[in-house]
This record gives sequence, C-alpha cells and structure tokens, in this order.
Amino acid sequence: MLPGARLSSLAGVTTGAGPAPAPEDSGGAAAAPASGTHIAGPAPAPEDSGGAAVAPASGTHVAGRTGAAGRPGSGRPSVPTGREPARRRGSRAAAPGGAGRAGAGPSRGLVLLLAVATGVNVATNYYVQPLLETIRHSFGVGPGAAGVIVTTSQVGYAAGLLLLLPLGDLLERRRLVVGMSCVTAASLVGIASAPSLDVVYVFSVIAGATSVVAQILVAFSASLARDAERGRVVGTVMSGLILGILLARTVAGYVAAASSWRVVYFMAAGVMLVLAGVLWRELPRYREETELTYPQVLKSVGVIFREEPVLRRRALYGALSFAAFTVLWTSLAFLLAAPPYRYGVGTIGLFGLAGVAGAAMASIAGRLADRGRQALVTVATAAAMLLAFVMLAVAPRDLVVLIAGIVLLDLGAQGMHVTNQSEIYRLAGAARSRVNSAYMTGYFIGGTLGSIGAAATYASFGWDGPAGLGAAFGGLAFLISLTERRFQRRQIPS
Repeated sequence: MLPGARLSSLAGVTTGAGPAPAPEDSGGAAAAPASGTHIAGPAPAPEDSGGAAVAPASGTHVAGRTGAAGRPGSGRPSVPTGREPARRRGSRAAAPGGAGRAGAGPSRGLVLLLAVATGVNVATNYYVQPLLETIRHSFGVGPGAAGVIVTTSQVGYAAGLLLLLPLGDLLERRRLVVGMSCVTAASLVGIASAPSLDVVYVFSVIAGATSVVAQILVAFSASLARDAERGRVVGTVMSGLILGILLARTVAGYVAAASSWRVVYFMAAGVMLVLAGVLWRELPRYREETELTYPQVLKSVGVIFREEPVLRRRALYGALSFAAFTVLWTSLAFLLAAPPYRYGVGTIGLFGLAGVAGAAMASIAGRLADRGRQALVTVATAAAMLLAFVMLAVAPRDLVVLIAGIVLLDLGAQGMHVTNQSEIYRLAGAARSRVNSAYMTGYFIGGTLGSIGAAATYASFGWDGPAGLGAAFGGLAFLISLTERRFQRRQIPS
C-alpha cells in the first residue's frame, strides 16, 4: 500500500470509485466539494444558488490532476485529512473580507488585516524582553527569577503549537481566532495587575499558549488564497508577524520608560480587544468539515509528519534557520553591553530594527515561491545565514559589519521561513493547521536549542562561541540546500 493510501486509511478519508455527484444543501443548490475531499473520477461542476459554476475548494483532490502536496502530475495520493463530507453552502462563508467569491482570493484589505492581527498576537511573547530588569525591581527578585517569565511564555507557546494550533482544522476559524484573542487579552490584564511574580508566571503561560492564534491566521491566509498567489499572501502576512516581533520590544521599552511596565500590558490588552472586534466583523466564516475528533486530529499531526517527506525536510530547514536566528539574538546583548560598545538597554533594543529587512524579504520570498523558485531561494537564504555569521565572527567590533551581518541573517532566516511555509501549505488544503503545527514544533525546537547553545558557548568562549555555533547551523542548512533540486525531482515519479 502506498504511504499516502495507508495514511488515508488511518485517518478515514472517504474516497469514491467513480464520478462523485455534488451533494446538495437544504436549498437544493449543489455544494462544492470539501477541501481535502478525494474525487476519484470526474466531478460535475457544482452550481451556487445563482446557477454559476463554483470552483472546488482549495485542496480538493481530483484524480489525474492533482497529486500529493498539490503538485500537478506527482501521481501520489493526497495527504489525508479525515473523512470530509462536502462543505455546506455558506460554511466557507463569504464575504466580509472579500474572500467568499468563487475562485477569488482574499482582498488586499483582508490580507493587510491578517498581517496586522498576526503581528499584534505574536508581539504578546516579546513585550517582556526589554522589561525584565524593571519587572525584577518591581517584585524585588533576582535576574534568574525574572528570566523565568520568558521561559513560561515559551512553555505556553510550545503547548499551544501542539494542542491549540490543530484546532484550526476542527473548529470554525473566525470564532476560534476571536475567542483565543479574547483569552489573550484577559491574560494580559492578569499580567498587568499581578500582585506577585507567580501570578505573572501563570498568566504568561496562558498568553503564550493563546498567542499561537498568529499561526492559525497564517494558515487561514493560505487557505483563503488561490494557488497562484499563496506565496505572496503568506509572505505579506509573515511580514506582519516579523514586524510584530521587532516593534514589540521597541514599543514596550518606550512605553515603560514613560510610565511603567504594567501600562504596557494594559495597553496591549486594549489593543487585543479592539482587534478581536475588528476580526469578528471582517473575517469570513471558514471551517474545514471533518468527522475527526480532537484526539484524532492531534494524532494525525504525527501521522502527516511521518508520511510527508517535504514537511520533514522543511521542518529541518526551519529548525536550523531559527536556531541560527536565536543564537544571534540571545548573545547579541552581551556583545553590545561589553567594550568597545558599552551600549545601554535602550540602544541595544534599537538593533532589533535592523531586522526590518527580514520583513521585506518575507514578501519577496513568497512571490518567488509562487514562481517556482523554491530551490533557488532555499540555497540563497541558507548561504546568507552562513555568510552573516562569518562576518560576525571575523569583525564583531566593527559596527558597520555588525549591522550588515544582522541584516543579512534576518534576510536569510525570514526568507527561508516563508519559503518553508509556502511549500508546506501546498501539502493538504484541509489540514493546513495540522501541517503548520508539525512544522512550527520543529521550528520552535530549533530556536530553543539555539538559545541554550548561545548562552552556554558565550559563557565558555565569549563571542567566538555563538558566532561559531551560528555558522554551524547556517552551514548545515546550506549543505542540505545544495541537494534541494535533486530532492524535488525525486518527489515526481518518472
């Protein structure tokens, strides 16, 4: 049995042996096949209530036309996503953001909203970084106790990736996004009003877990986009995510300097609530119809990861690129605080703005992925990460070289990340949240290893330690990328 076929049997995909007539809803209008539905024979074009033909939903598998990973002519079965009856009319809903028209992708306004929402949600995990010293003095604790706030946020985020992100394939996404955003807002209020550091820990775990709504929104944008524009749309939304990470530190630092660290979190909660209201109004209703239960959805994440070589390979690229990224940003503050720089916290925070180039690269990488240049972008971005650490190792005390290295690393890491996501979102139209869960878990593991390694090597070898470690991560990604074209050719049977 082919791997994909075995996966289909495990997940309970319904397949037909012949032509599959379009089911009808209560109004008698034929409904489009559900995303991820396998149609083994020709399917008549369904019609909406106005009689116009409706294109099959993204991810629909038509035998002889689309193989696994959505690549024409691949000849492999599609990634199974569970037994998926046809979506009822209106379940993918239509309209507030201009994404409900048959065959049309999301409007520019909706893509911009998704980018902003993604950035605001991911910023939740980064407000604390420039505030640790202030929070430490507020509660009268040592640096180690204050630093645990970052750890609790990461633990919550990891739990969210594994347990909450797959819900995007099970529940109606607009309701899920808005509900999780409201929980995040409540958690931010809890942090702002916390009477003790232990309370901060608890609410940091919750806020970290629900902040994975940013990843749900990235997968949402991929589902709404047409195949020809998916890379561009995902790249634009990822630009918002990157800017959210970069600006969170700067905004938090300046607001805290003008008032207090608690005001930062009260303001963030208010922004999150306003955003939740806008998302409820503007997002289209969207649900992947499936009969899988929640435990089955969680189990299918591992099954999909095991059966999809593209996902495994892209998860490895993601882990290596995020490891290199976190090596730099974990150790950079130590370098800048020491001679010859001797910069203060505010000045060190401004170096995050050098990463704005990465936001621009996200959009470029997405467009190149749409044009079939994934292999080229993969090699180029891996080479950029390796070259960046060579520069940072050779001349770390030259400010111009230092900034150039930071910019180059951000270009490489973010370009690789967007290319990875553009590739994995081609795998399964009805399982994008689960595919993203598997990918982001690997990505997060890489970042954690990079952070731990940076701290350990800096303590033992000074700046040379993290510079060498980052070069090793970038070099390994580059060596693997040199085999990318051969790997892609192996995915297409002769």
